[in-house]
Amino acid sequence: MDAGPALVADYDSDPGRFAANQEATSRYSLVGDVHPFVAARFAEEHCQLVLDVRGGNGTLGRLLLARGSPNVTIDRARHVRDALGPAVRADAVQLPFPGCTFPAAAALFMLYHLEDPATALKEIRRVLRPGGLVAVCAPSRFNDPELADVLPRWGEPRSFDAENGPRIVTRVFGDAEVETWDAPMVSVPDQAALALFLRGRFLPEGDAQAAAGRYSTPLQVTKRGMLAWARK
Repeated sequence: MDAGPALVADYDSDPGRFAANQEATSRYSLVGDVHPFVAARFAEEHCQLVLDVRGGNGTLGRLLLARGSPNVTIDRARHVRDALGPAVRADAVQLPFPGCTFPAAAALFMLYHLEDPATALKEIRRVLRPGGLVAVCAPSRFNDPELADVLPRWGEPRSFDAENGPRIVTRVFGDAEVETWDAPMVSVPDQAALALFLRGRFLPEGDAQAAAGRYSTPLQVTKRGMLAWARK
């Protein structure tokens, strides 16, 4: 099966999980994440107004502002109020903007929360100006293989992932430039660090601590995913 169910969004019901994910990335990632690369390209292409769809608490927005790029963050979750600059609590499948408003948009690590990701991509396409640039990314369903035994639904398709995502993007935008990664990108030094990492990977606190005890540390974790660029 090419596509599977959406991943339930827990940002309001379990804010500690999202916080753990951000903290683990900050502490233990060897390369950071895609946000700096996306911000750099938008800045290089002089995109003067970027829409970050389901942009969380504004990670991309802060990077864009540091480069002098105005942006708007939208998200359904409450943590959008922590974003810098303009922030709107709104739904990705019904963007509250007129057509042809933005020269650029991002949908990073969020389309897998939607049963029909193409609907959000069509909305993004609607609000992009002609020639507008969009960045979309998602992890692989085979991400973090060293921890496959304890990760929920590891290896099963999602509604949007690195395997099916490029096809969904090209169906909406007609073409896409796809970058992939498959390399050890996270180094966790001890079991406390591993428990934090697993907490961010959708394990409840107690389960994350118990699962961490099953592994020897330090441990390097392989990250797999894709970043797609497309134009209207």
